[in-house]
Amino acid sequence: MQTMNHGMARRKWLTGAAAAFSGLAWAGAGEEISHAAESIHQEPLFHASRKRVYEALLDTKQFAAVEHLSAAVRSGMALGNKATQIDRQAGGTFAIYGGHIVGRHIELVPDTRIVQAWRVVDWDPGVYSIARFELVEQGSGTKIVFDHTGFPNGQAQHLAEGWKSNYWEPLEKYLSKSG
Repeated sequence: MQTMNHGMARRKWLTGAAAAFSGLAWAGAGEEISHAAESIHQEPLFHASRKRVYEALLDTKQFAAVEHLSAAVRSGMALGNKATQIDRQAGGTFAIYGGHIVGRHIELVPDTRIVQAWRVVDWDPGVYSIARFELVEQGSGTKIVFDHTGFPNGQAQHLAEGWKSNYWEPLEKYLSKSG
């Protein structure tokens, strides 16, 4: 008799759960999956070791020197007045380009990978993208397999150009000067 009551109670619960879930299905019917999210993939090549590239991207003093060679700084673009600051620990923060770009290091694998929660300060509050730098040995140099995702729609072209003129080109100049 108890088994029967347990079975009846279970059926009653399942019927109630099904009704609750069907209500959830209706509530979520307006949700959609985006198939048009923008992303950036670039593979710049540098004539330097993975260690040198990694250090230039994560050392405050070295990255400040890279910034000074960038198109944004050379053009006099108003970026902010914060000093470059890069915390080299996973979970640590960074503020670059006068504080115009800020974020947090999600994963740091020395000489191999940098993954950052990355944002431009004029994006809506709480909006962060993911910037992933995979450093791959390429002969005597280093290729960065770079992917940037999760940024606001409509920003891909601007950001892609910015990565080239404000990261890759000045980084190559810096690495060739500092030998």
